[in-house]
Amino acid sequence: WSSDVCSSDLMRRSAALAATGFPVSGRTIAALFLVVVLLAPGSSPAMAADVARGEELYRKCMSCHTIEANGRNRAGPRLHGLFGRVAGSIADYRYSEALKGSGIIWTDQTLDAYLKDSEAFVPGTKMYGGLSQDQDREDLIAYLRGAAGGL
Repeated sequence: WSSDVCSSDLMRRSAALAATGFPVSGRTIAALFLVVVLLAPGSSPAMAADVARGEELYRKCMSCHTIEANGRNRAGPRLHGLFGRVAGSIADYRYSEALKGSGIIWTDQTLDAYLKDSEAFVPGTKMYGGLSQDQDREDLIAYLRGAAGGL
């Protein structure tokens, strides 16, 4: 979302409220602004990501993945350079046809959906497991963003 969208939404809501005869004061506009910001797409009242906790969560992934620049592939592909990479594009790893043909580009959002339920996100993928808790995924992705390189 942008400040333009937020401002126009705030003005629209203020005008609609004033049209009902409700007294619109500075305090009302401030409260409305807070509601608009909290409900804006991409905003979240959830806790901020904990990179250290993400590193702890990554330990579960280490049996299948490496994160080093020259790391080798294991049961899963190396994750270095993950963000911004096309899914299924490491030449020396045997991906499922489903992932190779998915057209996914790894971003925070696509990785979040994949980690939440890889089989539902890419039916036929070889990846199993995942993280059902939103905060766990947010923490892990924050860790990977710093440790795995990429965009």
